Amino acid sequence: MGGAPAASAGGRCERPPLLPRVAATQGGGMLGKGVVGGGGGTKAPKPSFVSYVRPEEIHTNEKEATEKEVTLHLLPGEQLLCEANTVLKCVQEDSCQRGIYGRLVCTDFKIAFLGDDESALDNDETQFKNKVIGENDITLHCVDQIYGVFDEKKKTLFGQLKKYPEKLVIHCKDLRVFHFCLRYTKEEEVKRIVSGIIHHTQAPKLLKRLFLFSYATAARNSPATDPKKHAVMFDTLQDWCRELERTKGNMKYKAVSVNEGYKVCERLPAYFVVPAPLLEEDIEFFQGRGIPIWCWSCHNGCALLKMSALPKEQDDSMSQIQKNFSDRIYRTVHRPPYETAKTEDLSSNFLSLQEIQMAYSKFKQLFLIDNSTEFWDTDIKWFSLLESSSWLDIIRRCLKKAVEIIECLEAQNMNVLLLEDNASDLCCLVSSLAQVMMDPHCRTVFGFQSLVQKEWVMGGHCFLDRCNHLRQSDKEEAPVFLLFLDCVWQLVHQHPPAFEFTETYLTVLSDSLYIPIFSTFFFNSPHQKDMNVGKESQDSQSRPLNLLTVWDWSVQFEPKAQTLLTNPLYVEKPKLEKVQRKGTHFKHQRQLSLPLTQSKSSPKRGFFREETDHLIKNLLGKRISKLINSSEELQDGFREFYDGWHSRPPSYQGLLLPHLEGPEIKVWAQRYLRWIPEAQILGGGGVATMSKLLEMMEEVQRLQEKIEARHHSQEALQAEAASPPRTSGRLSSLFPFALLQRHSSKPVLPTSGWKALGDEDDLAKREDEFVDLGDV
Repeated sequence: MGGAPAASAGGRCERPPLLPRVAATQGGGMLGKGVVGGGGGTKAPKPSFVSYVRPEEIHTNEKEATEKEVTLHLLPGEQLLCEANTVLKCVQEDSCQRGIYGRLVCTDFKIAFLGDDESALDNDETQFKNKVIGENDITLHCVDQIYGVFDEKKKTLFGQLKKYPEKLVIHCKDLRVFHFCLRYTKEEEVKRIVSGIIHHTQAPKLLKRLFLFSYATAARNSPATDPKKHAVMFDTLQDWCRELERTKGNMKYKAVSVNEGYKVCERLPAYFVVPAPLLEEDIEFFQGRGIPIWCWSCHNGCALLKMSALPKEQDDSMSQIQKNFSDRIYRTVHRPPYETAKTEDLSSNFLSLQEIQMAYSKFKQLFLIDNSTEFWDTDIKWFSLLESSSWLDIIRRCLKKAVEIIECLEAQNMNVLLLEDNASDLCCLVSSLAQVMMDPHCRTVFGFQSLVQKEWVMGGHCFLDRCNHLRQSDKEEAPVFLLFLDCVWQLVHQHPPAFEFTETYLTVLSDSLYIPIFSTFFFNSPHQKDMNVGKESQDSQSRPLNLLTVWDWSVQFEPKAQTLLTNPLYVEKPKLEKVQRKGTHFKHQRQLSLPLTQSKSSPKRGFFREETDHLIKNLLGKRISKLINSSEELQDGFREFYDGWHSRPPSYQGLLLPHLEGPEIKVWAQRYLRWIPEAQILGGGGVATMSKLLEMMEEVQRLQEKIEARHHSQEALQAEAASPPRTSGRLSSLFPFALLQRHSSKPVLPTSGWKALGDEDDLAKREDEFVDLGDV
């Protein structure tokens, strides 16, 4: 583009927009391919001629050049709503400001920046490209907060604005941060783009106005893919019967179709599984509430069930009817001495949605970093900020609860009945975690995707409300499914060979929550989906809407990129030993768990009991703390079960339990830190080790193919020998998402935060001790 004004160190234009273009035409070297550099402090040479081109004409030429160089790619059904030209996409680095000029557009699907950023694509080998969402694209549902900068002050933007900002800052739900400078954009275009982005991302929406329906309508005549190739959808009675047979649960449980057409309950799926003695009249009595719904059966015949609570009644006679009904239902799963059941009330004895939302709101602020200075300022107090968010502790509590459930099923031979108000949030979380740990089928790609379909999609998890896709109420928002993925990542991180999928798979799955071309995560229940797009829809179109499932990864990624979703070191036979990963010291603290000091107390007193209130422990002593936590004291049998499992070599095709000690619960670095270049380790981390292992596996495979080719023909052997070996690159620790567009910069010494660490020489020596200098 070459005609954009340069930005100064402070973000303000020090000279008229005309002069940088004149300097560039004289070979000043300030601009190149649209990339703007600033903050050098050197004055530009005085121009030797006078240009009579007006600034307005410059902007027009820039617009034409941008449109020639970059084309806006629209999905089927996507419409352009508003746009602005001569927008500077900034890359913040300390007090300097660099960036790329281009066009900022807003459609009914995404916000997109179109600029000449070819220089940012040099490292094409390490990029994990998405065919639907580009590097500079933000889906409207992925926008978290929008800020405007007025006179160097950042303010939250919402509603109608009286004054428009000089700079637009967008925080995304996938933790990206975008800075758009509007200083050189025409005033009417600034008003149009800012108002459009605020309205289409912050204003309440109707379900039918989501882009999901526009896309599905436009693709109505496209050939439909078979979703059953990727997962069991559990939308037919046969799917549930086959799952019962797979888990050997068909001896005591039966699949029912009493809710076909949702005539009994709109909250439940059309088909589900209940205890065999249960009558259909009982299911209809309270419209599906108070009914034990089957989740999974253990090898010993015990089962994991869930149940929604009956509504609280003030009338005494109705309360007695509910009590009698509950007692009769409970006897269907608790029939001693042959079958006993334990009820786990997750609504009163576990986490609340408010706790989860508050913890994640604090936690995500640690990763929404504007510049390297802010990174290093927060790095010194990283552990205290991390601990105060309570997010890792919530993960630990979820894993611990799942282990408690497993101990009842596996060691005590008891049925477990999970109880929750609607049985669609924490029940989904705990039951899914228990199945991932107990059932190796759920640790395969197909099995895991089927598990999400069964427990979350058909289980009635309110994705629409919990992800706040409609922006109608923040009170219902809570990242329950993201918490589940984080818990699964802890298991993948601790036991890599046990999972067929990788952490990259979990990361892109979390991103897919905000891509509204997939119907998987955009409804509150199967009934809501069917009423709007399925067989029950009142839409009088010739053909049903062509809905995509998120499990068809070919929609988002090319085959080469899809290989990063599958774990090549997945162990299918239990005889192979677990691959041990060596710890790595990092120059910064971002990829570490909470420090060891968090778990100073003995395992018997501090680990296997819920530490409900640190303040009471510190101020009032252990006696009162013991009284408060006595109900949470776990039995010796549980300790025996947990310690006994960890004392044996793990079987990756059997039961899998996590380590729950404080230091073992870590930050999911790839998802949370991937957009922060300062947090990357070039050529280090576990990714480099994995890359070398993949190279070795490919070499072994090539050698085996050569050996097999000897039995066929010499030509085939020569063809195999001609295939070039894979060349290793110096990958980042956050591969494949790390683009390394902004170089890391060390904190300027001395600063107030670093003074306590000693003088600069001592700090440099100390830092060298923790830098991993070896390239694998």
